[in-house]
Amino acid sequence: MQNGFYSQHWTDGNGNPAGGCSGGTGFTISWQNGPLGRDEKRTVPNGAFVEDVISATIDRIQFYQNSKFKSVFNARALTSLKAALNSLINKRTADREAREVEGTHEE
Repeated sequence: MQNGFYSQHWTDGNGNPAGGCSGGTGFTISWQNGPLGRDEKRTVPNGAFVEDVISATIDRIQFYQNSKFKSVFNARALTSLKAALNSLINKRTADREAREVEGTHEE
């Protein structure tokens, strides 16, 4: 079931992601605005990251899997979401760290 959602995605003067928001019935997400920086210039996050939202979704579906609502469809969704999370955290972030551009707007 889907109730629909809205999203606003903002950019800075250089076209870089600069936060935004997404929401729908029962949820509101305020996205991270700007890079976190590196090393001593690293700042505290001011919004949500896609990785955390995917993790929360995995957690909720796993809750269903541990109940009488367990199903092959939930299992498939969990497999796909875990693969997406792995790509973002273990692949993309690792690649950006190796190139020393994680936490910046550099490509």
